[in-house]
Amino acid sequence: MNSCVENIFKRGVQHFNNHEYYAAHECFEEIWTDHKIKDRVFVQSLIQLSVAYFHITNLNKNGAISLFEKSIKKLDKYLNRETEIDNIGNVVIAAKMSQDNVIKISDMNLFNWSLAPKLEVKKNIK
Repeated sequence: MNSCVENIFKRGVQHFNNHEYYAAHECFEEIWTDHKIKDRVFVQSLIQLSVAYFHITNLNKNGAISLFEKSIKKLDKYLNRETEIDNIGNVVIAAKMSQDNVIKISDMNLFNWSLAPKLEVKKNIK
């Protein structure tokens, strides 16, 4: 990952960790659309995860469930692989728990935000 992409990635992670999911999505999407990167599917999974949480903020239950499903399916493939995110296993668990919470609640305002993960960037991004 070159320094320009790394800076955008870190900015996306910072937005995600601050619950600024639309802004995180924008950063990850900029990488996905404007830069040649080694693993586009991983970045796409982060876009989808960001949008899943964004859908919760705008009370779009079906959108959140759909995007959690898509992102989890992709993220599961990275559980035993090297990624730019150090805690990918915890992120997948949190995404699954978040999806379950969304499915169970009748009012999206009742979403348990403590389930939303924090992304931890590897010290030495490749």
